[in-house]
Amino acid sequence: MAETAAALRSVAHNVRAARIRAGLSLDELSRRAQVSKGALVGLEKAQGNPNLATLVRLADTLGISVSALMQGPPEGRVRVVSGDAVAPLWTGERGSEARLMLTTSGPAPVEVWRWRLEPGEEYPSHPHQAGVVETVSVTSGHMTLIVDGAEHTVSAGQTATFDGDTPHTYRGTGTETCQLIMTVHLPPGPAATT
Repeated sequence: MAETAAALRSVAHNVRAARIRAGLSLDELSRRAQVSKGALVGLEKAQGNPNLATLVRLADTLGISVSALMQGPPEGRVRVVSGDAVAPLWTGERGSEARLMLTTSGPAPVEVWRWRLEPGEEYPSHPHQAGVVETVSVTSGHMTLIVDGAEHTVSAGQTATFDGDTPHTYRGTGTETCQLIMTVHLPPGPAATT
């Protein structure tokens, strides 16, 4: 529980700092991100439990990565992350999950995600900011990647990439669990730095 409280305090601090840097009021961030003002007030007070969709909308609106909203103080030159030490940001009813493992620093950050998709379970994502590119590499099983309504089968050993500024969905297919690594490449520029 202490790790969860610390993570929520980091999110609270980072959302408020990014909002102030962007020159946005709570009302304006609420309107742009389509997140209620009450949820934002609670979040900035380290209260509540924001879901992945909320964090993605806030990050996109603020022009930063999801992990920039979640990261604590720097840990040194090399950061090694254990998957078990990172709480899932999304869990499905059948056991699917998505974990944001880390984000690279610099003018064009890259988020590295580890996903597990159970057969028949899916995660729909809203379009990201222009310039975001996603890559999915399936390490076991099969998935269906739906981008702007078109379905693409991606199986173990295959990688797909697409522009993330259009509606997209990840769906587990077949009879076994699909494991994949997803990277989210954020556009370069001052708004993307953390």
